[in-house]
Amino acid sequence: MSKREQWSSKTGFILAAAGSAVGLGNIWKFPYIAGENGGAAFLFIYLICILAIGLPILNIEILLGRETQKNPVGAFKKIHGDSNWKYVGALGVFASFTILSFYSIVGGWSVAYTVEALKGTFASFPDPEVAGEFFNLKNSNPYWVLGYHTLFFLSIIGIILSGVKGGLEKASKFLMPILLFILFALVVNGLMLPDSDKGMEFLFSPDWSKINPSTFLLALGHAFFTLSLGMGAMMTYGSYLSDNDDIVNASYMVAFLDTIIAILAGVAIFTVVFSSGYDPTAGPGLVFHVLPPLLSQLPGGYIFAFLFFLLLTIAAVTSGISILEVSVAYLVDELKFSRKKATMIMGVLVYLAAIPCALSFNLLSDVTLPIQGKAFTFFDVADFLASNILLPLGGFFLAIFAGYVWGIDSTVKALLKGDSGSLYFGNSILESPTSKMIFGFLIKYLSPVLIFLVFLYQFGWI
Repeated sequence: MSKREQWSSKTGFILAAAGSAVGLGNIWKFPYIAGENGGAAFLFIYLICILAIGLPILNIEILLGRETQKNPVGAFKKIHGDSNWKYVGALGVFASFTILSFYSIVGGWSVAYTVEALKGTFASFPDPEVAGEFFNLKNSNPYWVLGYHTLFFLSIIGIILSGVKGGLEKASKFLMPILLFILFALVVNGLMLPDSDKGMEFLFSPDWSKINPSTFLLALGHAFFTLSLGMGAMMTYGSYLSDNDDIVNASYMVAFLDTIIAILAGVAIFTVVFSSGYDPTAGPGLVFHVLPPLLSQLPGGYIFAFLFFLLLTIAAVTSGISILEVSVAYLVDELKFSRKKATMIMGVLVYLAAIPCALSFNLLSDVTLPIQGKAFTFFDVADFLASNILLPLGGFFLAIFAGYVWGIDSTVKALLKGDSGSLYFGNSILESPTSKMIFGFLIKYLSPVLIFLVFLYQFGWI
């Protein structure tokens, strides 16, 4: 049996894991959710959720992978035998499969808009309404949607075929610095615009009247989504770590990068929106409808429009490879397939599953299911199933497993392996009885209760 491939360095893992976490959730979803929920008020609650819920669950998911050196199904089997807990791992594999079936469509849009920006198409858009009509017109063509979906998917498969070090790690080390450079360039440009201070005030001056139970639950749900929790991606990436790696320190770094990039994306977007006098509560269309004409009308708008959608594409690719890697690792570990065979099989299966999602905007737009009183297309169903059901369930069971089955003592003991050399931001913070008690409270009580509330909220039961 061949030795399991590992990351060549801790930095490689952090960049890859951060790349998994930093995706469309940060650059596409976070700004419009913050815009719809009062900006700074939402950001404040979101940061609390990251610290109190996101970080503990992130630690556990990475730890399960490192301790077992297995995919999500194999991880639960190795720790708890051939019990029903293996189905929690299977839930993660299914969640990653489902997410990529619609995520790759949005990734395709990002590629398409990068090309359109390069062609200078957005300069002809006088306002967001025209940009929205353009978006809808393009999506009405199934060949356009499927074509760019295919390009996006081929890039993901190509990276995964190259392995952990040569593919996942190498791509992340190359793409993440580019992503950060582009984001900083967009932030600097935004801050230099007239009335950019209004965008900063919106994002960083809380309106406490906006904080209510629904704001909290929405922030918690998004914190979960943006950290790639509950889908097995972090567990799979953790399985390529060695016992010498400090998971607590790595989790801090991943959560920090993920959060700071979401905030910087908000700065880059809201400074442009406020400078142009547009409504920051534009919703999901903020990126594809509102930003193209606004960016193109700025000084140097051609290059900034291109950089923004290149940024969006890079974020989609770094997340996409981690999502597909979950299913690939399952076939490699459990069915003993070669990486090439596993990648091709899962790549084809997910690609085919994504076709109904791609056709939801054209040929199959009239094929809907009634869910919560709304007509859901195949795209909507996949998004709803993954984001509202599978991810919260996965996170809930992770907390229950660590808190009550594996046990806090065993969890903390495993987390104390490895040495980052960091006194304050490493596993050494868990050595004191007080820290261990707080960690146990977050995992055993706070996390499962709040995740369960999010689950109920998604269905409108509270």
